[in-house]
Amino acid sequence: MAVEAKNTKFQRTKPTRLQQIRQGLDNPVAVRAELCRRDLSEFIKYFWDAISNDELQWNWHLDYLSFQLVNVAKQVAAGEPRKNDMIVNIPPGTTKSMTMSVMFPVWCWANWPWMKFIATSYSGALALEQAELSRDLVRSDKFKMLYPDLSIRQDKDTKSNFKIQRKLKGRQTAIQGGNRYSTSVGGTLTGFHGHMLIVDDPIDPNRAVSEAELATANRWISQTLSTRKIDKAVTPTLIIMQRLAQDDPTGHILEKKSNVFHVCLPGEIRNYKNVVNPPELAENYVDGLLDPKRMSWDVLNDLEADLGQYGYAGQIGQKPTPPAGGMFKVDNMPVLSDVPNPVNCLEKVWYWDKAGSKDEGARSCGVYMWRMDKRRFPYEYVVVKVVKGQWESNEREQILKDSIRAEDPDARIYVEQEPGSGGKESAQNTIKNLAGFYVEADRPTGDKIYRADPFSVQVNNGNVAIVNGPWLYDFKEELRYFPYSKFKDQADSGSGAFAKLSLTNRAGVW
Repeated sequence: MAVEAKNTKFQRTKPTRLQQIRQGLDNPVAVRAELCRRDLSEFIKYFWDAISNDELQWNWHLDYLSFQLVNVAKQVAAGEPRKNDMIVNIPPGTTKSMTMSVMFPVWCWANWPWMKFIATSYSGALALEQAELSRDLVRSDKFKMLYPDLSIRQDKDTKSNFKIQRKLKGRQTAIQGGNRYSTSVGGTLTGFHGHMLIVDDPIDPNRAVSEAELATANRWISQTLSTRKIDKAVTPTLIIMQRLAQDDPTGHILEKKSNVFHVCLPGEIRNYKNVVNPPELAENYVDGLLDPKRMSWDVLNDLEADLGQYGYAGQIGQKPTPPAGGMFKVDNMPVLSDVPNPVNCLEKVWYWDKAGSKDEGARSCGVYMWRMDKRRFPYEYVVVKVVKGQWESNEREQILKDSIRAEDPDARIYVEQEPGSGGKESAQNTIKNLAGFYVEADRPTGDKIYRADPFSVQVNNGNVAIVNGPWLYDFKEELRYFPYSKFKDQADSGSGAFAKLSLTNRAGVW
């Protein structure tokens, strides 16, 4: 009868530290693969150049987001009950999409190939572009070198829905893995479920003020996407976005739910420190900046000019509160004693906001504004003249025509067209009345506060001067109390004139 050996002194079940070092020297690829598996930050840094030609600008917030995402993935992998969903509010241009939408799912497959993802964005094209980057990463030589057992199934290889497979040594067939299904917010999800649901920018910044767009996104996330969880007790929803409106998906969800881990990282904390969450993260800001390399104060100042106060507060400050009283700091408007020399003027615009009739109580108003050559003149915009009053239709059309004739006949003229057939007919009548002049109907979108925002930024920065005249006091007082002023016609006309003059200078939504 054989005697079982009792002495197990030399039977080690785990390699010693020295053996681990030797194994690492013998197989550096395996060490790198394991390092990337354990740390999402390392994974992003190592594989960045496999899918991007841009230099990676690393910042502390990426380490923090990676850490939180790893914790979420481990919870899902272990099948543990979900403690909360996660919402991340952070400015655009901070590698948020590459981290959460592109790299994170692939990192999860390197650890748990069976995971399934549903990934969405406001645009179907954007969602597919992010999916394509994830797919390109799995296909890359760099990824294949570290994880040769993982690949994309050839029969399930489309941008909108591709599947992962894992082939182990000695096996003839591959083990079926997870997948990534991509669609737009509002798109179809019939038949698809995920271990994790990722929502990246559910609202288009250009359409954030649309109540219909907000309602559609909120309803789809809460009523459609929420039903696509493989395990409702486990599957988390991860939302990363810039704030764009009070009732955007972040605001909508935070108002309804308490089980949400909310990360809020504004671009600067001189003005928005109170929104940082968790609050202790403010200690990582340098000179009040989230990311000094990519979002310096000079960059933020330019963005405020481009986005306006409303857009800046939401996209950069992550606090999309509509500007209240004091939106226009009119004391910053220089007052000119006379009309500037026309040789220093680049463009001239009239913008008219017409009231329906005298009896409606509203006023008709026209603002005559110039854009100046700043190489020759200290202010870029000048309000030259304001005409306003309550008139019957015929009287109004004659005053409008006489006012324009008294100034430069080559100025461009815009007439705000109100919605509906009546507004269209009224605008067309004015255009006929001004035959011989350059005149167009203008159909503005968004509410009055949003439209006035870019103009207010320039006023507040002292870049808009006004010529002294009988209109001066009333114009400044209306702007001073806007949007709670009794009338809003001068603010509307001034904002419209500024919008037309600034079209050639504006960089657009960033």
